[in-house]
Amino acid sequence: MRRIRAISGAVALLSLGACNRHQSALTVFGEEAATVRHLTIVMLIGAVVIAAGVAALMVAAVRAPEGRLTLSGGMRMVGWLGGVLPVVVLLGLLLYSLPAMRPLPVGRDDLRIAVQGEQFWWRVRYQPPGAPPVVTANEIRIPVGRTVQFDLTAGDVIHSFWIPGLAGKMDMIPGRTNRLVVRATTAGRFRGVCTEFCGLSHALMAFDVVAMEPAAFDAWLASERRPAAPAPAEDDGARAFAANGCAGCHAIAGTGNAGRIGPDLTHIGSRASLGAGTQPMTRAALVRFITDAPSVKPGARMPAYPQMPRQDAQAIAAYLESLK
Repeated sequence: MRRIRAISGAVALLSLGACNRHQSALTVFGEEAATVRHLTIVMLIGAVVIAAGVAALMVAAVRAPEGRLTLSGGMRMVGWLGGVLPVVVLLGLLLYSLPAMRPLPVGRDDLRIAVQGEQFWWRVRYQPPGAPPVVTANEIRIPVGRTVQFDLTAGDVIHSFWIPGLAGKMDMIPGRTNRLVVRATTAGRFRGVCTEFCGLSHALMAFDVVAMEPAAFDAWLASERRPAAPAPAEDDGARAFAANGCAGCHAIAGTGNAGRIGPDLTHIGSRASLGAGTQPMTRAALVRFITDAPSVKPGARMPAYPQMPRQDAQAIAAYLESLK
């Protein structure tokens, strides 16, 4: 009895440890995820009913007097319960789930967001109808109640795009664009992840997902479209950014920095996390990432800068914090 209690307690603790509200397929904030959760519950109930029926038959067979079940009776039972019943149940589940497999319709005026998986971060490009695109990285914002199409691809190896509370997984394959159509139903901050092993820092490749009320989203997108506030000519951070060659990889709209290898940094100071969800957006975390990115994210293509003076790293971090 003590062993059973210990095992039950361990299972309960493990189950509780897997529960959260920002990255869970059971805490839904999108129509597709709600449908998947509903189907999961329906199939779970069906599985429990079938298991209970099998257990009842087993108990009845064990307790039945000898000779009650004949060969012909046993064959009929096997035929009905092992053949006809599974076909009927599976056919019913198929017909019940088919409507859920129909994708949401997409109109010409719906928002499209192109997301490209990189090692180990996310390149994000908003393509609103009739307006210039907006480029950002490692954070995705979507309007509640509006249809959004994600155009998913990869720039190096295969990745997999998954926002558990919004929709199902979708692979990101170099040279191919896969499309995922979603509609958020609840505002809030959530989390997405890569679910295809893509290298050393696969587990450190996440992103923030912010579902916003439509008016707030429109205002945010208009703000993102504006270039970064120009730094004063005497700003030490801007000078250090240019002197250390950061513009060779990173772009900052409104300045002469137009690199395309790494993430766009135009409004990096307004993001909640750094390094694709691996670090908080703080001065200390920025300094560490600037000077030694591989120690934060093994396998990252951004090299370490052990030769960079500490004051330069701190000035660049302060400059990036100001880009909001």
